[in-house]
Amino acid sequence: MNTIITIGRQFGSGGFLVGERLAKRLGFGFFDKELLNLASKESGLSAEFFEQADEKRRFGFFGQLFRLGKSAIHGDMDNSYLTNDTLFQIQSDVIRDLAEKQSCVFVGRCADYILRENPNCLHIFITANLDDRIVRVAERQHLPLDAAKNLLEKADKNRAAYYNFYTDKTWGAAESYHLCINTSALGIDETVELIKSIVKKSS
Repeated sequence: MNTIITIGRQFGSGGFLVGERLAKRLGFGFFDKELLNLASKESGLSAEFFEQADEKRRFGFFGQLFRLGKSAIHGDMDNSYLTNDTLFQIQSDVIRDLAEKQSCVFVGRCADYILRENPNCLHIFITANLDDRIVRVAERQHLPLDAAKNLLEKADKNRAAYYNFYTDKTWGAAESYHLCINTSALGIDETVELIKSIVKKSS
């Protein structure tokens, strides 16, 4: 049976890097934003609509309707409406399908909740000290420190709203995951090696 690792993360914690490096060292598939493109291909809908309902964007009004014109559809479907819930369901189906086909590392997208009934999942949350997160975001986005702090606060708020709305758990709460790791304490590579060792021992 395939081994699945899901990673939730605070913005600027290095969670994406942890997932990417971990997948490479384990030889697993790695899926983050690629899930939006896969969901687009599977559904025949433009990736634009999955971007609008993405966890990183301002979540806004839950259940929002998206008007789909023919220019947004890769086919001959009539004009119709989709909700955030519909887009989330399509993305969830893609995640389940990938988990059945191969060992994977999923970053974000409520993958831990979507795959909650899969017994071969390791659910992880990555955090880091605020100052380290601010510096990482500032360097990555080429922003002054105050702007970086505002950006990460908004991003975390959006991620929490998205996760808490679609699951029966609390984003970032220890009881929602198997393991919570602070990359400020271990560093990115040591975090990767820790998770890798756990996966190897349990496989």
